[in-house]
Amino acid sequence: QVQLVESGGGLVQPGGSLRLSCVASGTAFIISTMGWYRQAPGKQRELVGSITGGSTNYADSVKGRFTISRDNAQNTVNLQMNSLKPEDTAVYYCHARISTTGTFLPVWGQGTLVTVSS
Repeated sequence: QVQLVESGGGLVQPGGSLRLSCVASGTAFIISTMGWYRQAPGKQRELVGSITGGSTNYADSVKGRFTISRDNAQNTVNLQMNSLKPEDTAVYYCHARISTTGTFLPVWGQGTLVTVSS
């Protein structure tokens, strides 16, 4: 079984920065896409950004402020968040499509809370 574990959430003032990290652990697995979603109180979960190979994709609301990076050797994906706004407050979930049997299936982390407030 493959697990995703996030770290790096917390409280930050508007305009500040945070870096989230996610590591996949398990045995005999292959990862295709990795990325981050978020869910604010009372709202649906939404895609923040993803990375597949060398290609990245971002939600319009975070373009130019957030950057996704990936270390395939370490099975990690990071989310650098700059110029944070109160509306970025949410639980951030790591997501990956992982195969252990030849079929890629979605796997989710437990989530990490990011609070942007003065």
